[in-house]
Amino acid sequence: MKERCRKLTVTLAIGALSIGIAATPVFAEEEKPTTDLTVGAYSDYVWRGWIFSDDSIVIQPSMTVGYKGFAMNLWGNLDTELDDNEFGGGDTNKWNETDLTLSYDGSYGMFGYSLGYIYYALDAAEDSQEVYAGVSLDTILSPTLTIYNEIANYRGYYVTLDISHSIPITEKLSLDLGAKASYYDADKGTLTDSSRDAYEALHDGVLSASMTFPISEYFSITPELYYSFPLSSDAEDEFEASNPGSDEDIIFGGVSMSFSF
Repeated sequence: MKERCRKLTVTLAIGALSIGIAATPVFAEEEKPTTDLTVGAYSDYVWRGWIFSDDSIVIQPSMTVGYKGFAMNLWGNLDTELDDNEFGGGDTNKWNETDLTLSYDGSYGMFGYSLGYIYYALDAAEDSQEVYAGVSLDTILSPTLTIYNEIANYRGYYVTLDISHSIPITEKLSLDLGAKASYYDADKGTLTDSSRDAYEALHDGVLSASMTFPISEYFSITPELYYSFPLSSDAEDEFEASNPGSDEDIIFGGVSMSFSF
């Protein structure tokens, strides 16, 4: 599922001519709030290895407002054809999830850090709440370690290690590649099996590729491709139990359109 925030810091050096040898001082433009509106259409809804759609197109709008490292994000999921998927309840064209994320991102030298809170409003399960903390290193592959702690109905920890790399294609275009590995430790029950006594395993891996095409100063279009797969036999069993008869690994993708200002 998706949780998204952006920090933009803009500085502008202003110089002015003056009579003689005098020059005006340099000023920094005041940082302003930022807003990002994005709508994505994808072939499946996959979150942490679980498939929450039934071979149907999902529409996922998102809005993020940020200011000086703080951000609020609203995200939702509309499944266009839920059919018999156990998470859908048999309805069609159903809005089945709304998430609220509050976060703060900062940096210190080569290190970046993030803190946040996520509220998952779920239609087919009890609502969920998480807090998280992450740290990243500004070096090759930008390694990022993030720990999520479920504090409501599905208590446990989800730990991810991400790397990413951008390959320049043209002056304005680059191919963005990413990889993620995770570890999941649930005290009792998971989102898809509340009767489970405990679950502890290497969980899911994700490979990703995307490319953002700027249309104007404010608009952009981004095709995205993902490959999600289990990292252990226990994870395979977990994914099979949630979607009997389906593959434990899946290739999915789509396109998103963004308006940022």
